[in-house]
Amino acid sequence: MRLLFQDRTRISLYEDYEVRDWATKFGVSEERLRAAVAKVGNMADDVERELRA
Repeated sequence: MRLLFQDRTRISLYEDYEVRDWATKFGVSEERLRAAVAKVGNMADDVERELRA
């Protein structure tokens, strides 16, 4: 049996549900989340700092 897990330290823009979930978690639009990831990379902590700045 193969177990799959979601890496909660990185934001994947390739999965619609992840974009939606992260945008909701940070209280921003999906577009703003995508822009932050483009600017600082996909590490959730870095993206959160960028969005809170």
